[in-house]
Amino acid sequence: MYRINVGGNVNVAVQDLNPKGSKTILFIHGWPLSHKIFEYQFNVLPKYDIRCVGVDLRGYGCSDKPWRGYSYDRLADDLREVIRKLEIRKAVACGFSMGGAVLARYMSRHRGTGICKIVMMGAACPSFPHANGVSVPQVDLLIDAAYRDRPAMLEEFARKCFHNQPSGAYMKWFGDIAFGAAGHSSIRGLLSLRDEDLTSDLACIETPTAIFHGVYDKICPFTMAEEMRSLITGSVIFPFHESGHCLFYEEKERCNQLLLEMMY
Repeated sequence: MYRINVGGNVNVAVQDLNPKGSKTILFIHGWPLSHKIFEYQFNVLPKYDIRCVGVDLRGYGCSDKPWRGYSYDRLADDLREVIRKLEIRKAVACGFSMGGAVLARYMSRHRGTGICKIVMMGAACPSFPHANGVSVPQVDLLIDAAYRDRPAMLEEFARKCFHNQPSGAYMKWFGDIAFGAAGHSSIRGLLSLRDEDLTSDLACIETPTAIFHGVYDKICPFTMAEEMRSLITGSVIFPFHESGHCLFYEEKERCNQLLLEMMY
């Protein structure tokens, strides 16, 4: 595990597995998780000579948890420092949920430096508040719940992430990852999810783009995938017909196979 300084005495944690692999895939987690959610990708992809890099965004996982710096601009700038310092070139970048939003901002703000293809996985784009999904008042309720009883809020949120509920043991593990975020960073992440819009960022993307999206996603409904396809030139949707939000686990074998195909 690396700790990479991204400026202002803030260090982010990065898992770099199989660093001598011939191809690189970069994973960016969603709110309020960490790179650990991609365990079932890290278990498999290195067997195919693939370097797997997982970033913990500031405020989450093993990264530093400063009071400030949770805008998409700042998170995209952090990602630029990771890509620069690890000398990542021609990588496939995979952004899940809020990580997809950060990736969209990176692609427009930093012109996709180091990235040759992207995967928007259940991405919170073009805007997390959505007519068919979570509304602004509902995000405000999540923020209020985070101030009052964050564990209960996260437990309820986690249940909505899956179409087919995993084992109790998995859900505890998933919850433990979410509890690894700081309370203040979880709240500030929700503010960014509520207030930021990626419509213009998506329209700037020219990199080949695959959109992985669960048909039963209750967090970021499937209509968001269709909107992303209309905004990103040449993008292709891959529906996951047995999944909710967390398709990387619910259909892990299909997800991994499609990621492998993206590498070549």
